[in-house]
Amino acid sequence: MSDDDSELERLKAKRLAEMQQNISSRKEIEKSEDNLKQKETKNPRDILVAHLGFRGIEVLENAELQFSIDTKTVVEKLAELITSGEITENIDGGKLLMLFRSIGLNIRMQTKINVEQDGKFVSLSDKLSNKLSNDGE
Repeated sequence: MSDDDSELERLKAKRLAEMQQNISSRKEIEKSEDNLKQKETKNPRDILVAHLGFRGIEVLENAELQFSIDTKTVVEKLAELITSGEITENIDGGKLLMLFRSIGLNIRMQTKINVEQDGKFVSLSDKLSNKLSNDGE
């Protein structure tokens, strides 16, 4: 009888080990599926913003304000290219602005020109207004 009991205990232990292995492999599969879902459900704008360089977000925000529907389409396509690996480098504001302009969206950016006056940088409009007020006196 003790041989039967030891054989039964060995079979139980083997079955328990198989069940534990199945549970752990099922958890790993669920974890990888969750990771894929998180990557897929990431917002296209967030994907693009993560790859924007110097002044890129500024250009993107201006484009969204001025051409919201067209910009959304461009953002989705850029995010698709980034996730597929076709675009690997950061996109700075100048490149993004050139892209928008090349497809016919003339994004207007606020520009400010500074000039040096008496060792300080002042805006060109301030300098011209000071010069005009001094000429009028």
